[in-house]
Amino acid sequence: MMTLVGGQADAQQAKPSGYRGWKSLELSNGLVELQVVPEIGGRVIQLKLGGFEYLWVNEQLAGKPPPPGGLGPEGAWLNYGGEKLWPAPQGWLGDDQWPGPPDPVLDGGRHTGEILAPRGDAVSVRLTSPKDPRTGIQFSRVIQLFAGWSRVHVEATMTNCDARPRRWGIWSVMQHNAANRSGPGPDKLLRVWCPINPKSLHPGGYKVMFGDADNPSFQPDRDRGLLQVHYQRRVGKVGLDSPAGWMATVHGSHGYALVQRFPYFRGEKYPDEASVEVWLHGVGRYFAAGKWNELPDDPIACPYFVETETLSPLAGLKPGESYTFGQDWFATAIGGDYPVVDCTGVGIVCEPLSARADGEKFALSGRFGVFCRGLVAVELLDSRGDLLTRSRNVIPVTPAVPLVVAKRMELPPAVAQVRLVLLDHRHEDLGELARANVRR
Repeated sequence: MMTLVGGQADAQQAKPSGYRGWKSLELSNGLVELQVVPEIGGRVIQLKLGGFEYLWVNEQLAGKPPPPGGLGPEGAWLNYGGEKLWPAPQGWLGDDQWPGPPDPVLDGGRHTGEILAPRGDAVSVRLTSPKDPRTGIQFSRVIQLFAGWSRVHVEATMTNCDARPRRWGIWSVMQHNAANRSGPGPDKLLRVWCPINPKSLHPGGYKVMFGDADNPSFQPDRDRGLLQVHYQRRVGKVGLDSPAGWMATVHGSHGYALVQRFPYFRGEKYPDEASVEVWLHGVGRYFAAGKWNELPDDPIACPYFVETETLSPLAGLKPGESYTFGQDWFATAIGGDYPVVDCTGVGIVCEPLSARADGEKFALSGRFGVFCRGLVAVELLDSRGDLLTRSRNVIPVTPAVPLVVAKRMELPPAVAQVRLVLLDHRHEDLGELARANVRR
């Protein structure tokens, strides 16, 4: 089926394929390609926008089938990379905590995979884990890719397959490639941006969970209400009870960002009192599983990756009950090493929209990454926020190219605000990208 979005034809498909020697399920739409490998713990092993691959893949394990028991020699963790689901909270003090990884079932076990919708406006696959006697749960999830969008929707379901009540959260763990792709060493321009909760349970809006409390990788930006996590090859982990529902990982050396959007449920209990966690895989030591663990400065023993993790609230489940937690991933190009200061349903803001009056004209500027092929229009609003006019000249946009706004426009006297809206090829409104007051 051919679907027109943004004036271009895309062929969406989900099909059996292969990636790095593994059998995979491939979802693609002309913008984004997703590789899913059921046999290695049900991982989304790669996500690409154009030719750029976001996720880390373990070169030592690439293409290797999992052993029958799901674990490496002497019970070692087989960290293949990509993205996967774990139960939360992690811990080693009782059966209400998950002690993995390593884990032979949910992380290392062979999942089943099936194509639900091979073609159409939204193509999809489903992954199902084995039943895990340790946690008493089984995971399944439906992964969808949409025509003309870089949006990947993941609907994860946790089912109690035990004979007694269980209580867990759904924990998505995504590993980003943090290696320098043009030479040795780490990528020094990899950063994660996440809004801080102004009413946080944690002093300063976040808590250091592993590693040094004064790790310089964790850099709060109080003026903008954000935490910047800058990969500096030092081990550590941070958690935030962020209510904003988004975080963005920026590969600044290449000018690409990957956004994770998720619902936040106020008043509900979260594992670790965190909706977002970020793990920095680097040199140093941290305390876990009742002992100190040391990571060496060796790219094979300690490879370059960053984990961005989203967590659902804890869900109490009676036998046979299920709980579902959905989230979206969006890939976009931003053109360099820029912060992500805001996020909407149609794009991210790197440099906020500015509208500065200059006589009978005004200068409009800003930098954005969009999530959909389409058209951007400029709307002029009065002081009440009512629409005065929409520009006839629209800007074609795509997630594969950053949107940089730099233009001068006529300034009618009644204009008080300017906003950017994303339209489809029929000029129907898909959502607001940014808004600014006119400064005279």
